[in-house]
Amino acid sequence: MKPLNILIVDDSATMRQFVRRAVQLSEVPVANVLEAANGKEALAVIDANEIDALFTDINMPVMSGPELLRELQRQGRETPARIVVSTDGSEVRRQEMEGLARWYVNKPVRPEVVRDVLNELANGIAD
Repeated sequence: MKPLNILIVDDSATMRQFVRRAVQLSEVPVANVLEAANGKEALAVIDANEIDALFTDINMPVMSGPELLRELQRQGRETPARIVVSTDGSEVRRQEMEGLARWYVNKPVRPEVVRDVLNELANGIAD
């Protein structure tokens, strides 16, 4: 199993730490965990690094999660596996994210949910 490069995008440093800790507890092999405070910063990180998994919040200043995901889609990039992490678990919000993200994880982030998502992702990546 190839170690994953993970990018966590959230305007809350505390929430980025929660997701980072959940990733560490997942026991999935991880090469790097990078962080960004908004979508604009995330685009710069993606430009400079190979990213396998992108955890993004929805509501952020400068560039929101949906704006980030649409921009990646618009650019036609080989984008990383996209995971939305949000307190807004409404059906309307989930439908809005359809086609933009593969997974939707509710806050507060539970380590076992992150583990399941990363295991599914890691098992789909060839060595």
